[in-house]
Amino acid sequence: MSLALSTLLFEWRRYMAAVMALALSGLLVLAMTGVFIGIGKSFTATIERSSADIIIMQPGATRLGDGPSGVPRRFIPLAYNHPEVVEVRPLAGSWGQFQSIRDYNPTLSQAERARLRAPRAQGVQVNVIDTAPGAVTIPVDYSEELVEALRQPFTIAIDETTLRTLGVELGDKALFNGRTVTVVGVLRGYPNPMQPAIVMSRDSLRMLGQINDSSPQVGPLMIKVQNPAQSERVAEELNASGDGRWRAWTRQELADANQNAMFEEGILVIILGGCVVLGTIIGVAITWQTLRGAIMANIKEFASLRALGVGMGSLRRIVMELSFWVGCVGVLAAVGLTWLVAQLAMANGIIIALPPILLIIVSIGLIVIAMLSGMLSLGVLKNSQPADLLR
Repeated sequence: MSLALSTLLFEWRRYMAAVMALALSGLLVLAMTGVFIGIGKSFTATIERSSADIIIMQPGATRLGDGPSGVPRRFIPLAYNHPEVVEVRPLAGSWGQFQSIRDYNPTLSQAERARLRAPRAQGVQVNVIDTAPGAVTIPVDYSEELVEALRQPFTIAIDETTLRTLGVELGDKALFNGRTVTVVGVLRGYPNPMQPAIVMSRDSLRMLGQINDSSPQVGPLMIKVQNPAQSERVAEELNASGDGRWRAWTRQELADANQNAMFEEGILVIILGGCVVLGTIIGVAITWQTLRGAIMANIKEFASLRALGVGMGSLRRIVMELSFWVGCVGVLAAVGLTWLVAQLAMANGIIIALPPILLIIVSIGLIVIAMLSGMLSLGVLKNSQPADLLR
C-alpha cells in the first residue's frame, strides 16, 4: 500500500471536508443534469419503454415532437412489405377535458374533499395503447393485470404524480369530455411536468369519438421486427425503400436524439453551465484549502522524509497521489449521494436519469478538480525543512 493511500485511510477525518466538497459538487451537477434528462424521458417514456424496434416518422422530424412526425396511413401496408416486419401500429394520442367527480360523493368528509379537490375541468393529454396481447404500443413495464383492466370500455390509467392534480384515486370515476371514465390503474415512472396525462386504450378512445379511423394521416408508426438484433439493418432497408418519403429510426437512435435535443435549449445550457462553474469553484476552493491544511498538519512527517533523503519531487508525487485518491473517494461519495437523491425523487414520482456517459464525465471532472487542488497545495511543502525537527 502506498504512503499516500495509507495516509488517507488512517487520517481520513482530515480529508473528509475535501471528499464532501467533491461529493456535493458532483451531486449538484449530476442531480441537475439528471432532472432535465428525466424530464425529457418522461415525455418519450411511452416510446422508449415500448416493444417497438423501429419508429417511422416524416423525413423532416429530428426528434419526437419536433417538426412533422405523423405519416400517411398508406405507409402502414408499405412497411409490412419488408419480410422482417411482424407488426405495425400507429402511435395515437389526443387531448380532452378531465373533471373529477369525487366532490359529488356524499360519503366523503369535508377534509377528504379538500385534500382531493381538483379544478372543475382541466386539459389532459391522452396517451393511447393497443390492448391486443403483445401489442407493440404497450410499454414493457405494464403488467398483464393493467392491460386487462384497460381492455374494459371507458377505463384509464394515471401516473401517481398526477392523481392529486386531477383529484382522483384508484377506482374513482371521472368525466372525460363529458363521458364517465374509471381509473383502473396507477402508473409509476410516467410523470408529465408540463401537462397532466392519462392512458387509455385505442378502443375506448374510439368509442369516445376521439379517433377517426378514416383519417388519411396517422401518428408515427411503431414497428416490431422478427429479430430485434437486426433492427439497425431493417431500419436502413426501410429508409432505402421509402425513397425519402419517411425516415425510420431505431428505438435507441430516437431516444438518443430526444436526449441530445434537451441540451440544445439555450436556457438549459445556461443553467447547467452555471451549475458546472459553481460546482467547480466550490470543489476547488474547499478541496484546496482542506488539502493544504492536512499537509500543514503533517508537515513534520514530510520534513522527516526529507531528512531521510527523500527529494522534493517524490514528496510532490505523494501529494498528487493523495489528491488522486481523495478525488476517487469523492467520486464514490458523489455517486452514492446522487443515487440516494434519485431514489428519494423516484419515490415522489420525479425521474433523475443518470446515463453512464454522464457519470463518466462528472467522475473525470471531480478527479481533475482534486488533482488541481493538489497542485495548488504543493507550495506548502517548502515549509518541510529538516532543521525544523530540531526545534
